[in-house]
Amino acid sequence: MTAGTLDLLALAKQGDEAATAQVLEENSGLIWAVVRRYFGKGVEPDDLYQLGCLGFIKAVRGFDAAYGTQFSTYAVPKIAGEIRRYLRDNGLIKVGRTIREQSISIYTARERLRAQLGREPALSELSEATGLSPEEIAMAELAAAPPDSLQQENADGLTLESTLASPVTEEHLLERIALRSAIDALPEQEKETVLLRFYKGLTQQQCAKILGVSQVQVSRLEKRAIEKLRGEMAGP
Repeated sequence: MTAGTLDLLALAKQGDEAATAQVLEENSGLIWAVVRRYFGKGVEPDDLYQLGCLGFIKAVRGFDAAYGTQFSTYAVPKIAGEIRRYLRDNGLIKVGRTIREQSISIYTARERLRAQLGREPALSELSEATGLSPEEIAMAELAAAPPDSLQQENADGLTLESTLASPVTEEHLLERIALRSAIDALPEQEKETVLLRFYKGLTQQQCAKILGVSQVQVSRLEKRAIEKLRGEMAGP
């Protein structure tokens, strides 16, 4: 990213209308690239583009070069997230009924166990309370996760997106933005570690208590999972 681009983003972040208009124009191709993935969902392309622009502006406002990631890498999930949020709110994208029911069951059981135990329930306890396997719990919670979970900071101030940041192309990033298939393919403990660390925002110590392992083991599980996910993001 050039110094000129960073300066322009800084001005736009501060609310400079001319800078915002310029950065929008210069990135219209990126916005359209995301928008095209949602054609045929019952919303006119121009309306989708306006939603994409809104997500893009939110990315401009929230971007920090200190994240150590390219702006386009940060912006794509924000653009897609704004569109998906609109489609979901208007009933155009739905989470499957089974997944939705499982998510409600998991949420209810977790809250009940928290009240009873005075702590975060272990995965085994949650599994016993719901009758769902650990894998089913992980899948339900991942499926119900909001689109901007890639930017959600965990207790250590890290995001999954910034942790996986690598010099991938925009097209490649668009194809893999949700990371769902890659996360699905992880071994159970690695999958749960990613879920708890980056989707629930827990510390390694908190994860260790829930998973019933040591903090050192959580660190190793996280490292292995991230390496595998980074490999998937990098592609062939």
